[in-house]
Amino acid sequence: MGPRALKALMFLASAFVVLTELALAKHAGTTRHYKFDIKLKKVTRLCQTKSILTVNGKFPGPRIIAREGDRVLVKVTNHVKNNVTLHWHGVRQLRSGWADGPAYITQCPIQTGQTYVYNFTITGQRGEWWKTDTETIINQALQNGGAPNISDAFTINGLPGPLYNCSAKDTFKLKVKPGKAYLLRLINAALNDELFFSVANHTLTVVSADAVYVKPFKTDTVLITPGQTTSVLLKAKPHFPNATFLMSARPYATGPGAVDNTTTAAILEYHQPSPTSSPKRNIKLPLLKPTLPKFNDTSFAASFSKKLRSLANAKFPANVPKKVDRRFFFTVGLGLNPCPQNQTCQGPNNTKLAASINNVSFVQPNTALLQAHFSGQSKGVYTTDFPANPLVKFNYTGTPPSDIFVNSGTKVAVLPFNASVELVMQDTSIIGAESHPLHLHGFNFFVLGQGFGNYNSSTDPSKFNLVDPVERNTVGVPSGGWVAIRFLADNPGVWFMHCHLEVHTSWGLKMAWIVMDGKGRRQKLPRPPSDLPEC
Repeated sequence: MGPRALKALMFLASAFVVLTELALAKHAGTTRHYKFDIKLKKVTRLCQTKSILTVNGKFPGPRIIAREGDRVLVKVTNHVKNNVTLHWHGVRQLRSGWADGPAYITQCPIQTGQTYVYNFTITGQRGEWWKTDTETIINQALQNGGAPNISDAFTINGLPGPLYNCSAKDTFKLKVKPGKAYLLRLINAALNDELFFSVANHTLTVVSADAVYVKPFKTDTVLITPGQTTSVLLKAKPHFPNATFLMSARPYATGPGAVDNTTTAAILEYHQPSPTSSPKRNIKLPLLKPTLPKFNDTSFAASFSKKLRSLANAKFPANVPKKVDRRFFFTVGLGLNPCPQNQTCQGPNNTKLAASINNVSFVQPNTALLQAHFSGQSKGVYTTDFPANPLVKFNYTGTPPSDIFVNSGTKVAVLPFNASVELVMQDTSIIGAESHPLHLHGFNFFVLGQGFGNYNSSTDPSKFNLVDPVERNTVGVPSGGWVAIRFLADNPGVWFMHCHLEVHTSWGLKMAWIVMDGKGRRQKLPRPPSDLPEC
C-alpha cells in the first residue's frame, strides 16, 4: 500500500472540535504547550452572518497533536460573556479528572476574563449549523418545555456544501492522487443528530472507533453518533476517473420529533494528469452522488454496529472483565415535567418535555461534584442513592405506564476502586422510542451485546461477546432496544455519563459515577490544581 495521507473530516453543528492525532510509536513523553483564547467570531453561512464561539478565532478549532505518553498543557482564557469549559472528547483522563471539563461535574466554569490550564497525559490511546444563536434556541426550549428548533444545515469541516441554497462556495474539497491510500478521521460533532457518511463510488475500510483499533471491514456507509470518532481508509482509484465525487452525510433519526433531514456534502477531487497527457483540462467533470440509507434505517444501524469488533490480539488485547462485581440496569428515555403555574408549555397536554435515567432527571448543581467529593462536603450538593435498577418496572418497549412524569435530583452512583461493572441500558417507548448515544467520561468500555425489545436477563447474557467486543467511550442504545457494556472502575474521581444528543442532556438524561480511591498512591485522586476556577 502506498503512503497514507491523514485527513480529518468533522461534521459540525455550532461546535468546535479538538482533534488529537495519536501516533503509535513509543517515545519519551514530551510536554506540549497550547494557548486557547475563547472568543467570538463572525461567520457567514447560508447567506447569513452571525457570531459564534471559537478557539483562537478558528472554525473548526485548532488541532492538538500529541503522541502516546505526551503531557498536554492547554492554557484557556475566556474572552466572551458566557461561562465556558472544554472537554477533551476521546482523551481518557486517567487520574486527571480536574481536566475533564464538564461544567459543575469536574469543575466550575471559566468565567469571563479568567484563565485555566488543562493538564493531562495521553495514555493508552490510538488515535450543524443554525442561522440563529444556539444558546437562545436551547434556552427557549427549556423555558417553554417543547423541542428546540431543528438546525438549518449540517457541515463538513465547518462548510455546509453545495446541496444547500447560497452555499456552493462554502464547500470543503479533498484532493487525492490516483492509487494512493488515505486515512480519514471522522468526528461527529453535531449537537443532536447521528449521521450516515458515504463517498460516491468508493468503498471505505473501517480501522478504528473512538481511538481504538477494530478488525478492519469494508463498507459503503459509516454510521457515527454525536461524540463518536471513526477512522477509515479510502483507497483512491488507480487511474484518473474523469469524475468528481460527493462525500455526503445526513441524519439517522428514530425519535418522534422533527428532523433536519438535509444532506451536507464535500467534494472528493482527483489531481488531474499533466497537460501533455490530457490537454483538455477545463472540461467540467460529472459530479457523482452516493446513495445513503433512509433517515430511519434502524436495520442498517444495527448491522453496522455489530460489525465493530476489537482486534483482540497479543499487541492490542481486549481486556474484557470476566467477573462482574456490580450490575446496573438503566432505562434511558424521555418523560414529562409539570408546567409551572401561570405558564403555557409546549409539551404534550401543557407539560414540559424531560429526559431521565431510571426516571431520575439530573439537576445540575451549583458546585462542581468533583470538588464536593474531594473536600468531603457533599451535603446539599449531591446524594449517593442513584438507583441501580428502575424503581418501577414496566414493559419498557411496549405500552408506556400512565404516569410518565420524571423525578428530579442530583444523584450519583458510587463504585469502589477497581470494581468491574456491567451496565445494561434499555431504551423506552415513553413519548417515543429513540436511539440514544451514551457517552461515559473517564473510561473506555466493552460493548458486549445489543438487541431489540426488552432485555432478558435470563437469556440475553448467553449471547454476550466476551472475546473481541468493540472498545469505545460512546455507544448508541438502539431505538426500542438495549445495549450491554462492561468497564473497570480503575480511575478515581467523578465521571459524567450522558446522552450525546444535546437536547436530551439539557432535559436531564445524564448522571455521574463516583469512583473511590484505591489503596496505592497512584490509585488516588490528586489534589486540585491551584488555578481551578471557582463557582
